[in-house]
Amino acid sequence: MNSKPKSQVLAAPAASPAAALTYFSAKGAYETDVADVAFDLREGITGFRLVDVRDTTSYEEAHLPGALSLPSGRISSTSPQFSASEVLVLYCWGPACNGAGKAAARLAAQGYQVKEMLGGIEYWRKEGGPLEGTLREEARLYWKMPPM
Repeated sequence: MNSKPKSQVLAAPAASPAAALTYFSAKGAYETDVADVAFDLREGITGFRLVDVRDTTSYEEAHLPGALSLPSGRISSTSPQFSASEVLVLYCWGPACNGAGKAAARLAAQGYQVKEMLGGIEYWRKEGGPLEGTLREEARLYWKMPPM
């Protein structure tokens, strides 16, 4: 007997519209994306500060325009002081990098408003965003693991 396979998409039922509204509204409070950042930069919209949480060398080679370098692993209570009115938009290498999330947690614990830029510098570059730095478009796209 040929029975039709069960849906993988619908194996877990969709949330109610009210639950979906709550979830996606909350998600927007924590995240932004490359297109939204590019729009705001292009339009001169302020109120947020871009923070590159990759290592210093990677930042020096290529970073988003106006971004500040604050490597994730070096964030402490003595890190630079930011304005309480600014939202810090943190980015790392790309979707496989959790440095921005870790940095966001550390900075939120210090009382700062934070958002993570989804896609990181990888998707900024893939979508044609301008870069600053010594190598700009010639810089490597990914973090390279040192030899073990």
